[in-house]
Amino acid sequence: MAFKKLSAFATAARRACQAGFRVIEIHAAHGYLIHEFLSPLSNKRSDDYGGSFENRTRLCREIVAAVRSEWPKELPLFLRISSTDWVDGGWNINESVKLAGELKQIGVDLIDCSSGGNVPHAPIPVGPGYQTMFAERIRREAGIMTGAVGMITSSVQAEHIIRTEQADAVIIAREFLRDPYWPLRAARELDQPIAWPVQYLRAAPKGAQPRVPVDLKSFESCFEEQHGVPEQ
Repeated sequence: MAFKKLSAFATAARRACQAGFRVIEIHAAHGYLIHEFLSPLSNKRSDDYGGSFENRTRLCREIVAAVRSEWPKELPLFLRISSTDWVDGGWNINESVKLAGELKQIGVDLIDCSSGGNVPHAPIPVGPGYQTMFAERIRREAGIMTGAVGMITSSVQAEHIIRTEQADAVIIAREFLRDPYWPLRAARELDQPIAWPVQYLRAAPKGAQPRVPVDLKSFESCFEEQHGVPEQ
């Protein structure tokens, strides 16, 4: 099948690299194009892209291959999936494990494990860490790095997921809307060093290091000169 959007995905990956991005993620979840092909609830095709697991996952594999052809091998490629549709007869965690193993072989480095979004009124048991079990199973059975996502809001919760090897990364979204300084707060709560933006150094804890190399003495001297405020 000559699918025109394959070249669009590849071109987008090339533009992202040229723009300076160092990690990209293919969105194959939440009822968008790739998920519509994956799930038998939405894929009613009778050609090479519908029916069997191999056929329903064909477009996903082709897009990954197209993106990898333009994305540098040394840079990570993530792919987000809906691990289950939460509906009988839909895409399920067993298929997600199988697909993750295949995607690892063709260049995906991490599976971002979300769920749902393809059909309305799915009985999703939303709650703290409700999708983490998918990240843990895919990580264990497919042998690929995973990211846990969904209702992860506290630093202790995120640290527990990583320390107990349920996932290799925790992916935060809505909590950043509530608190854009979440990483700085989490680092303080967990007593972990973290690099600060140069512009924020005067508000950082004692001994904090800048995100990029900078002459701290010159920085402090310049600040005093411009603002008339001596370093405390």
